[in-house]
Amino acid sequence: MRVKPMHRVIDRQVAGGCITPHAFFSALAMTRPSPSRLLRGLQLGIGGLCLAPIGWLQSLIWGRSLRELELPDDPVIVIGHWRSGTTYLHQLLAADPGAATARNALTVAPQVALLLKPLIIAVLNRLMTATRPIDAVPWSALDPQEDEIGLARLTIDTHMAGVAFPQDYLKHFHRCALSSTRRFQRQLLYFTRLTCAHDGDGMRHLLIKNPAHTARVPLLLDLFPGARFVLLKREPVDAVRSLTLVKQKLADLIGLQPAPHQQRQVEETAQAHQLLLDAFEAARSLIPDGQLAEEEHTELVNSPMATVEKIYRDLSIEGWNQAQASIQARVNQAKTYDACQVQLEPQAERRLQELLAPASTSAADQAY
Repeated sequence: MRVKPMHRVIDRQVAGGCITPHAFFSALAMTRPSPSRLLRGLQLGIGGLCLAPIGWLQSLIWGRSLRELELPDDPVIVIGHWRSGTTYLHQLLAADPGAATARNALTVAPQVALLLKPLIIAVLNRLMTATRPIDAVPWSALDPQEDEIGLARLTIDTHMAGVAFPQDYLKHFHRCALSSTRRFQRQLLYFTRLTCAHDGDGMRHLLIKNPAHTARVPLLLDLFPGARFVLLKREPVDAVRSLTLVKQKLADLIGLQPAPHQQRQVEETAQAHQLLLDAFEAARSLIPDGQLAEEEHTELVNSPMATVEKIYRDLSIEGWNQAQASIQARVNQAKTYDACQVQLEPQAERRLQELLAPASTSAADQAY
């Protein structure tokens, strides 16, 4: 189905637009965009420039209350490599009325999301496409979103820098996922407070989903000593194949450089996959007993309610009886999802098999 130009513009803003001027100009100073993508860069940055005065007003009105907002020390944090089922699990856990989490209406423009919340919700629900442009998963203004997407509006020091500049993906992966700056840490706390203020009515627990956090366990435990982690696991060949194609689609949507050829993307994605999981394993022993649940992608897809109930039980998350009906409704909604076909170019697929085989080679991608 052909996407209307205005819907395409809004999807681009939701995925990577409305960047604060500081983050935007820091990005341009760090990595030069391709000449062919300069207009796209202007589209992604101009929204943030226009919103800057409103952002200052939000800071004036909400600044003190946000600074004084006490964050829970035991958030539920969904981690695992991208395309391992983290989005699906996030959607299910976020259906709990007692969960406060980042949503599209926040991550698209966190610097003004508190002040303009009703307007942003109305605009997104009217103009967003019915499904995500990267994988056809249904989405809306109030669907949950990973916090890295919102953080990317506030600082260049996120994994999304490698999505915006795909020719330099590994450089930014090392800089932003395997390590973190003090600026990122400050913005992470700020964005988490924004999440609680934006979605905290009736909150029993804070819910965060971010695959890049898989490599940030020491930082997260320092900030949130009682953090409860849910690690999603999937066959590496399937996760890497899927993410390679998603990165290519994101480069077409918001990239300020053309995407590398698929074989190079497979090699870089496979390398980053191993580095991400190695970083988690190096920090595993830091996680106290009772604060880690590990789930297989296949179990989540085949038995979503049983998997979520197990997570609630293993991590002592309160409110299962109150949340069960809402989560079941989200499971029923997900049954209408038509999984995208995941197929690489032959040369890229051969390279993937060389690097990561043996693994399953399922054609349908259900790891949303």
